[in-house]
Amino acid sequence: MRFILAAAALAGAGLAHAADRDDTAITIYSTAQPGAVPPELYRPIPGQGFPPPQSVPGYAMVRQERPLKLNAGRSTIRFTDVAALIDPTTVTFTSLSDAATRVLEQNFQFDLVSTDKLLTKYIDRPITVDRAVGDDASTVSGTLLSSIDGLVIRGNDGTIHALRNWAGVRFGELPGGLITKPTLVWDIHSPKGGEQRTRVTYQTGGVTWWTDYNLVFDEGRDANSGVLDVGAWVSIINQSGVGYPEARLKLIAGDVHRAPQPPQILQRRAMEMAAQAMDAAAGFQEKSFFEFHLYTLGRRTSLPNNSTKQIELFEQAKQVPAKKILLYYGLQMEPWFMPDPAIDRNYGVQSNKKVDVYLEFRNDKQYGLGIPLPSGRIRVSKLDDADGSLEFIGEDTIDHTPKDETVRVKLGSAFDVIGERRQTDFQIDTKARWMEEEVEIELRNHKTEPVEVIVKENLYRWSTWKVVSKTHEFSKEDARTIHFPVKVPKDGKVNLKYRVRYTW
Repeated sequence: MRFILAAAALAGAGLAHAADRDDTAITIYSTAQPGAVPPELYRPIPGQGFPPPQSVPGYAMVRQERPLKLNAGRSTIRFTDVAALIDPTTVTFTSLSDAATRVLEQNFQFDLVSTDKLLTKYIDRPITVDRAVGDDASTVSGTLLSSIDGLVIRGNDGTIHALRNWAGVRFGELPGGLITKPTLVWDIHSPKGGEQRTRVTYQTGGVTWWTDYNLVFDEGRDANSGVLDVGAWVSIINQSGVGYPEARLKLIAGDVHRAPQPPQILQRRAMEMAAQAMDAAAGFQEKSFFEFHLYTLGRRTSLPNNSTKQIELFEQAKQVPAKKILLYYGLQMEPWFMPDPAIDRNYGVQSNKKVDVYLEFRNDKQYGLGIPLPSGRIRVSKLDDADGSLEFIGEDTIDHTPKDETVRVKLGSAFDVIGERRQTDFQIDTKARWMEEEVEIELRNHKTEPVEVIVKENLYRWSTWKVVSKTHEFSKEDARTIHFPVKVPKDGKVNLKYRVRYTW
């Protein structure tokens, strides 16, 4: 293990404020996929308590500054209140008062006290057991011989008692080797005694965060457009085994690679930022950090153990222009692009009738956004004018989205707009190495207003293709995908046809 030791002067209001008390900072990494942690993993189970901390993914870097009283020369220090899921190989110790102070050895003690461990430690030692038989209560005192499959006790009079049920056990003392809290035990050498300001950083599991976006959509006069109110909240789960009261909080968004032995340089840079005076009402401040994005909460917050906390990520953006998109993808499933031409005429002819509905908006500063959006779950609601209530209309997830990029949210499938795709002709000449396929797509609109539907077609039979005839214009999205924008009148239908020729 490598320990980093350095001396630093306490300067500035933030550091001066932290100098007279314990100071904790925590940086949490976004490793949980949106919705990947179901509520039952971070809520107590009736009669069972909380689930094991290992069930919650994610990790965090913790920095704690504490005053420690050290003896001159070599001494043993017990550093308690560390996370139960700490990785002891990531611990760094820094003396802010004396650069010559150094850690010689470290032990991580995590053998926490429990009934089973106490009983094991008390084999061949005296204990007292309270038991109840019906309405009668009695006490058995003696030497514990075994705690396997019940208790076996040799009484003070020499009789042997085998007990399968008992109401309570009384022990004379807490035996050595058992502790009540996970503890780092250091063998420290310090040239001079007295109180020193120290900083300890480490990595722990059982902590994670993700983002939930709440959108309210208001349709405009044009059925294909409207505006959105966009709000974002951060959800944080702490099951690391310890709470972090009045902590400075940072969140890292991005795909941070973790090697078997995590590199320390980036972790120290993330955790050893200079302390700043905090505004009690300040929210998150975002900035680019290496190839990721760092969100720093402008005030202190507490993260109790076995808790879930929600914090607003940014102030709600209002009246963000949005576009409603109806997209018809007639294939029942995504095609498999094969290394050879797909000459089977029945390949891909099964039809899907669902027309999907999307909302699309731009992450643009002029509309109150324009900041990197961490990956998260987006829930969309719409106001019901009849009673003024918000009704849920769909949800989706997004990946990390930089500023000035477009966000597309899938809401579901349209009820009143239906599509149908069928193959109307197929010809092939394997000797001349060509084939032609003709496709017809019928769109039926049962709404009382016209709609525009984007028809997505994958030209999946081979990579070399040419559309030789068509009833509607199209745009080429990529090497094997084309889009037809089709306007369908109210209570009407439109037939789209195209013929494509493949050569190889």
